[in-house]
Amino acid sequence: MKIHKDFSLKELNTFGVDANAKFFVELKDADQIKEFLSMADYKKMKRLVIGGGSNLLFTQDFDGVVIKIKNKGITVEKSEDSTLYIKAAAGEMWDDLVQFCIEHNLGGIENLVMIPGTVGSSPIQNIGAYGVELKDVFYELEALNLQTLKLEKFNKDDCKFAYRNSIFKGELKDKYIVLNVTIKLLKNPIEFNLNYGSIDKELCRVNAYDMNLPMVAEAVRTIRRRKLPDPAVLGNAGSFFKNPVITAKKFESLKITHSPELPGYVSSTSEVKIPAAWLIERAGWKGKKIGTVGVHKNQPLVIVNLGNATGAEILNLSEEIKESVLDKFGIELETEVIIL
Repeated sequence: MKIHKDFSLKELNTFGVDANAKFFVELKDADQIKEFLSMADYKKMKRLVIGGGSNLLFTQDFDGVVIKIKNKGITVEKSEDSTLYIKAAAGEMWDDLVQFCIEHNLGGIENLVMIPGTVGSSPIQNIGAYGVELKDVFYELEALNLQTLKLEKFNKDDCKFAYRNSIFKGELKDKYIVLNVTIKLLKNPIEFNLNYGSIDKELCRVNAYDMNLPMVAEAVRTIRRRKLPDPAVLGNAGSFFKNPVITAKKFESLKITHSPELPGYVSSTSEVKIPAAWLIERAGWKGKKIGTVGVHKNQPLVIVNLGNATGAEILNLSEEIKESVLDKFGIELETEVIIL
């Protein structure tokens, strides 16, 4: 392994923010991770484990060691009558796993196509899009305990999944490194989740009446390309904010005071999830630019780096957006992006 000093992270975060790590190392398997973490110079040093850098905002240099997990591999673990279990290494790109499943006609994660980042980061925040979350297909993961350096398995209940959340963002934050994830998928699916967003409308637009897995995935790709900027062209981390969950009573009140067209999705018997994009747009932020940062013209959830913006500038814009939404709607937005 090669350990780099004063390493630039600009190419390792999709915002394209220029920040340095005191030390940086790429590790390809559990043995290498154990070896590195046993080194006296790095054992007690502040650590940050990254995948694709698609959910990070650096507001300053990182005074510690940044570890990038590079293990690879996608394998079939076991087969049942209608389902197949697929294990993917943490260092695999998430979208490569989705494409693998589509090519093998395995259903369950087609709505999660084109989500940036790696497999290892997917359970940490329970990634989701268009009515599907990782927890819907999750079976188990294997992770390295950073204190004992022993491998441990976590099932779905162990992970305590919630909306964009898991135990690894709470009580076990920074205590484990995910090494692989196993998901349970349907063989040759004939039913799909088309009710969230505009997937069904996109399929009708292209006259896709006989639905199949590639068609659904392509519909999601088309929608995402239409709405979301490519980080390689315009620095961003995808959705900057979570969709807030409010009481059904407050939802009905907001419809009266602001707009009967306020969209909402039932989250529980007493709660409704509101699209943060709708709130941000109604607060006047869609397409707005301030210096080298801005809000994307097609998707208000996305804050963009218009050219050499600092992490602090991006953070300041996000705080202004949060404040204006709170003032207008009485709803406090929560960031989805990890701010460092």
